[in-house]
Amino acid sequence: MGPIWPSYYGDCGAVMFVVDAANPTQVSSSCVQLLALLSAPQLAAVPVLVLFNKIDLPCYMSLVEMQSLFRMQDIVSCATQPVTVLEASARDGTGLADVLQWLRDTFRDPG
Repeated sequence: MGPIWPSYYGDCGAVMFVVDAANPTQVSSSCVQLLALLSAPQLAAVPVLVLFNKIDLPCYMSLVEMQSLFRMQDIVSCATQPVTVLEASARDGTGLADVLQWLRDTFRDPG
């Protein structure tokens, strides 16, 4: 689906980029997709949540491991938009309260 993403950028108020933390073989392609997304001019000021999912699986990589593999510190420091990194399990609900809080904060009416 990555090749058609740019056709949706114009209407984005935020981006939630979900990564399978239990599949290390996809890390490099996910990182390339994330970098392409962050460099899109239409998303230059759009808040981004990078969400490492499937932390309920026994083979998942920890948040520290995923941040290291993605070089998240470098990505965040170079991004023009605010980037938040969280981990969650959609299956058992771990971390979803933090995701919902991010959504509330991101879409809170400033007035």
